[in-house]
Amino acid sequence: MLCVGIIALLVVLVSIAVLLGSLPMRIVREPDRERADDADSIKAYNQVSRWPIFTLERHILLKSLTKIKPKGYLIDVGCGPGYLAAQISLSYADLKVVGLDNSELTTKIAKSNWSSGFYNNLEFIIGDAQRLPISNDSVDFVISSLSLHHWEDGQEAFREIHRVLEPGGRFLIFDLRRDAPRYFYFALKIGQVFLAPRAIRNINGAIGSFWAAYKPSEIKTMLNSIPVENLRIEPQLGWILISGSKVRRPQS
Repeated sequence: MLCVGIIALLVVLVSIAVLLGSLPMRIVREPDRERADDADSIKAYNQVSRWPIFTLERHILLKSLTKIKPKGYLIDVGCGPGYLAAQISLSYADLKVVGLDNSELTTKIAKSNWSSGFYNNLEFIIGDAQRLPISNDSVDFVISSLSLHHWEDGQEAFREIHRVLEPGGRFLIFDLRRDAPRYFYFALKIGQVFLAPRAIRNINGAIGSFWAAYKPSEIKTMLNSIPVENLRIEPQLGWILISGSKVRRPQS
């Protein structure tokens, strides 16, 4: 009987832990928890971008792109060391791919990573998400991964994305969500403590990114005043996918 009682107690405790772990995080957005990147953290991020977790993130985005079949001119905003942009350029040879990042060192690393002749349709430029150095109505597709939480003014960045997209042009954005289940947050925290390189720990990279991330409701509010259609805001395990298109001009 004692053994049965212990087992029953363990089942109850595990059930409580699972229940508590599945509750969403409820924290106020604090982007300053992640300190500014320095040269060491930028180089470290280039290395960890090869890790399976980032490979999975790129797989999720590429799978979504496969359904859309992008063509023409694509911008990867906040491209970092360029792994996603490079994969897209190989997958869609007829697509012109431009990776944009606001860091001179990151852009230099991206150019060095993907200098091979296999990437003839790929280039990297320096630019800010809130002031894209791109003409109005000139881009067919905008993609971004794990960059939204870094944008100082998310709504202004969305306005810029809308400005550069041609009518009917589409966007796809992947990022963390701040209301993810608690177990996701603690897994991220454990990963930062025990797995992340020291340079990323020093700037509080993973946890700082989580605190800087937006909730789906906040993203919806930011997009309310921007004329987009086919908008989808899809919360998933610990991340969110945002997609939509610029409203087409009415036929004359």
